[in-house]
Amino acid sequence: MTPSTPSWNVPDALLLDFGGVIFQTRKNPAGKRRLAEGIVARLGRAEIVADAERVHSSIEAGLTALKHWKHAQSRRRRPRELAPREIVGDFLVSDLDDASRALLTAEADEVLLQVTTTLSAHELRPGIRELLDLADTHGIPVGIVSNAHSGRSHRAVLAEHGLGDRFVVQCYSDEVGLRKPHPGIIELAAEACGTAPERCWYVGDTQDRDVVAGRRAGVAAVVLTRSHHTDDPPFAIDAEADAVYETPEGLVDALRDALAVEAPAAAPSNGVSARVEGPGRALLIDHGGVISLSEPDPALLHGFSAWLSRLLAGPEAGPDQAEVETLIARARDAHREFKRGVVQRFVEDDAPLAEVDPVAFWRDWFGSSLSTRQRAVLTAEAHDVMARYGRAKSRRTLRSGVRELLEACRADRVPVVVVSNTVSGRAVRAECAAHGIDHLIGASVCSDEAGVRKPDSSLVREALRIARADPARTWFLGDKPHNDAAAARAAGVAHRAVVRGGSTADGEIDAARASSLATHVVDEPGDLIPLITAVPAAASA
Repeated sequence: MTPSTPSWNVPDALLLDFGGVIFQTRKNPAGKRRLAEGIVARLGRAEIVADAERVHSSIEAGLTALKHWKHAQSRRRRPRELAPREIVGDFLVSDLDDASRALLTAEADEVLLQVTTTLSAHELRPGIRELLDLADTHGIPVGIVSNAHSGRSHRAVLAEHGLGDRFVVQCYSDEVGLRKPHPGIIELAAEACGTAPERCWYVGDTQDRDVVAGRRAGVAAVVLTRSHHTDDPPFAIDAEADAVYETPEGLVDALRDALAVEAPAAAPSNGVSARVEGPGRALLIDHGGVISLSEPDPALLHGFSAWLSRLLAGPEAGPDQAEVETLIARARDAHREFKRGVVQRFVEDDAPLAEVDPVAFWRDWFGSSLSTRQRAVLTAEAHDVMARYGRAKSRRTLRSGVRELLEACRADRVPVVVVSNTVSGRAVRAECAAHGIDHLIGASVCSDEAGVRKPDSSLVREALRIARADPARTWFLGDKPHNDAAAARAAGVAHRAVVRGGSTADGEIDAARASSLATHVVDEPGDLIPLITAVPAAASA
């Protein structure tokens, strides 16, 4: 493949791949070893003692298998992306014991963030800033279309380089479920930029994924910026790029040439085997109302609403900040109705108690009255928007006694697993980190990531597997008897405590204790310390 300098019309939008275009990635020679050590440390927080060599071996095998899987997907017409839980549980740690796999699968989003940031370094490619400035000057929106196991990590890398707000939309395969060469991911990005693929330039670095995806989507021009993948496809490709440049600098020249010939049309722009030494006891603990208390904070919501208004800005009128807040209220009403419906089906038909999908919340409930372009933006950005919203809904304060409870569990080698109904597990983990208690928590099992919510017992059973816990010697601490205590009882957890001061009235808590739905009632989380430590570390002979 040789560079060429064609002449094209000015695009309505530029769609760029991440690795090989915006950034050049370099493998860290010690990355796999450091990743294995990090995973061993993560397991250690839950009192799982793992052998670093075995973890390293599993990671090696998993990454190799993933490489073969990726090549195979490039032959498919419309491939889907693996879910984060599949990547971690079925590939990276498939050789580990059940408890380790369960923990790392529950924490898949965090593990994959660690994978990306540990295995590779990212260097901004020459010409990218110039390209973004040129496009911005001429009102040409720029979007990202990337196969990624952790779109979250890509957003973090962009932010570190000061580029977090330079793109109209970021479409990552792990977040939208479509994997190149599926044309749908390009179609979605184009729609989010307010145009169609046939009026976009698509820039990638691979023939089997990028060139094929661009051709299938019918883009106006398919461009490659050469990387170590470009000239070595895994199999013969029956498609060619319109141009190949050594670096994105060539793309800058091509866009300048097009602009010199044709004035740009107005376009929207936005700114492994493990040795398990588990004691058999565990503390499973809810987050909201138990670990932390929340209070509405209009300033946080206003800031989030202003940010979301900017994200959606384009040729359409609105929504402004006030309208965004109105649409959020509408979406929350729809969410409450959704929860009532799934609870009713759970009670009547024993159907899984499903959690809302971020795309449904933002595109369908929040965005039902918005434009097609804005709904496309919400489809692509839903997971990131939900994580931001999860922290902006209210201001959280750590409950008295929580830190002491978690420290007592750590000292007594009692694994702690958070079991939370939440719209964003990422926000739950961020809040725990902000309180300085994340190192005391073995794992977090969150409804938005598992796809089910309490009182379905699935979350509790997963937490028990992570902790290698005997339900007869496990405590569950929650604040909602008919969510927390009911799910714990269905999973066989013997000790079900409800703490006062959360979201449940004292009368309902007392009724739960009287009916034995709850076995204990405490005034604050720290009151559980003597009760947990009184449980023997091993089963009686």
